[in-house]
Amino acid sequence: MANAKEIQDRIKSIQDTMKITKAMYMMSSMKLRKAKQKLEDTEPFFYGLQEQISSILYHFPDMHHLYFDNREKDKKETVKKRGYIIITGDKGMAGAYNHNVLKESVKHMNDADSHSIYAVGEIGRQYFYSLKFPMDLNFRYSANNPSIHRARVITEYVLNLYNKEELDEVYVVYTRMINSMKEEVEVQQLLPLKTHNFIKQELIEQASKNKSGYDVEAEEKSDDWFLIYPSPKKVLERLADNYITGFIYGALVESSASEENARMMAMQSATNNADKMLKALSVQYNRIRQAAITQEITEVIGGAKALKKKKKQAR
Repeated sequence: MANAKEIQDRIKSIQDTMKITKAMYMMSSMKLRKAKQKLEDTEPFFYGLQEQISSILYHFPDMHHLYFDNREKDKKETVKKRGYIIITGDKGMAGAYNHNVLKESVKHMNDADSHSIYAVGEIGRQYFYSLKFPMDLNFRYSANNPSIHRARVITEYVLNLYNKEELDEVYVVYTRMINSMKEEVEVQQLLPLKTHNFIKQELIEQASKNKSGYDVEAEEKSDDWFLIYPSPKKVLERLADNYITGFIYGALVESSASEENARMMAMQSATNNADKMLKALSVQYNRIRQAAITQEITEVIGGAKALKKKKKQAR
């Protein structure tokens, strides 16, 4: 059994650790609020882009574009060169956050014929590098403090590879926070964009307008023709570029919020466990201290009795 000094040292060590976990909890809480605010601020622009793309595709259904899945090469059954943008954290102490992303990524890549990894975050970069996965070592970006500039740079990097046909498909693996207690790893195809998703959205909007009393026939008569400058294809290319940038930015922010939420939960759990350990150690320390006091009292009483007996014998 440990002595009182050892238990005191353990108690002090746990108390110091609790200060760290509480501080990390507060920092993650602040970063989580910032990430949520960033997401809310950019959502209107992102949804506006979706509506504009839907409108062009709806009015020009036969138009083929490099960034959409209605290209001729998409109809052929060929080996697909896939690229995976995998977003993890730069550090641990976030529960199973990083593990879940890496596990889902490996599972999805096992089904691919040919793939290359573009890791955002140091945890994922070190993991795939250690396992000798095919990874672009020039692609080095942090997962901390996501910004629209970083998303735009990543978009330009990936689009350059896609335009040169070094990649046929691009996927994004990130974590989406459903609520404060639940997170899910998402694997979303970023390129080529799925045309039917945008056209479907446009049809739903048209139907909702019709149900609400909106005169669709009148709108069709007033919109018999309209001009898109310089051309629908050029405008669609620019919109798709911004849409992809917005999607990557949203994935970065969602992942950042999920990471901080996971870290908050991990630090809260660590603090609660440390508190339980402190209570158990306090009980153990008090028992040892009480036993030591009892032993001292017993020794004093024994000494007093021995002294009294000696005095009687001397008389």
